[in-house]
Amino acid sequence: MKKKIALLTGGYSGEAAISYKSAVTFYNNLKNRFDVFKIDITPKGWFYEDEKGNRFDIDKNDFSLFIDGEKITFEVIFIGIHGTPGEDGKLQGYFDVLGLPYTSCDASTSALTFNKRYTTAVAAAYEIPVAKSVLLIKNNLHNPDEIAGRLKFPVFVKPNNGGSSIGMSKVNKFTDELGIAIEKAFKEDDQVLVEEMIGGREFTIGVFKKKGEIIALPITEVVSKKDFFDYEAKYEGASQEITPAEIDSAWKDQIETTARKIYQVFNCNGVVRIDFIYDEKQNKPFMLEINTVPGQSEASIVPQQVKAMGWTLEDFYTALVEEALTINKEQ
Repeated sequence: MKKKIALLTGGYSGEAAISYKSAVTFYNNLKNRFDVFKIDITPKGWFYEDEKGNRFDIDKNDFSLFIDGEKITFEVIFIGIHGTPGEDGKLQGYFDVLGLPYTSCDASTSALTFNKRYTTAVAAAYEIPVAKSVLLIKNNLHNPDEIAGRLKFPVFVKPNNGGSSIGMSKVNKFTDELGIAIEKAFKEDDQVLVEEMIGGREFTIGVFKKKGEIIALPITEVVSKKDFFDYEAKYEGASQEITPAEIDSAWKDQIETTARKIYQVFNCNGVVRIDFIYDEKQNKPFMLEINTVPGQSEASIVPQQVKAMGWTLEDFYTALVEEALTINKEQ
């Protein structure tokens, strides 16, 4: 008998649109091996919709469904929600209380990595290269001159929590642009990160765990058609993605080794995608951020990397489910 899986999609943020696209890929590559129920998590409710359009509400007491008098429970939760509450640890904490295994980082890791400033602080403590930055808190007075004195321009201004580059700006020099960019970022979050730009080539790499072994997927180089890798470049085709990246073996080894170290240091589970800038002058990769629920439409970077490794997505997602079950048994 097939295991019952709850595939979570939707979410409470602007990233829900990406979650729905990823859910199509997840569902198409899980349905042959598992009994998959796509659960929509929205601010208006949590529900399952069958093929006829009938909706059934989730019982949040134990995350179950009642369909035609039958109670349905799940053996694994496949988390496909980008942004809150699927990528910031909220749902993970809920499932930990219920004792249900899930295919992502745990609550503490998810919450930590969702906060860009905390992530870079932990990384720096473990001698993982990161850009210099300043954290701004909403409703506190900020002196732009102080920011200019502590950081070298150009800088990136971005919401401290979240992903997908929503609300992100590049500011090339200390002008009124900085204040405009900060205001834009504050519309997305109560904390804003102002971060020095690291010059170099941009790479991203998926990392996952199988039977306890940390495995790095083939590296992708991201060549943005825009000035930087913003939302449009990520999701609307304004970038070129080269998988596997055309780099020498020394760079490849450095990026893979650093990525596996990050996965271990942050106690990650499931598949994460780690973004880097490789600074040729300093001859080392700088970590930009960790995406604990990376976008996975058919054309997204992680599916590209899985295929470049020679796996099918069906085998890959099955491995993630099996690893989640293994971790649950160990606990």
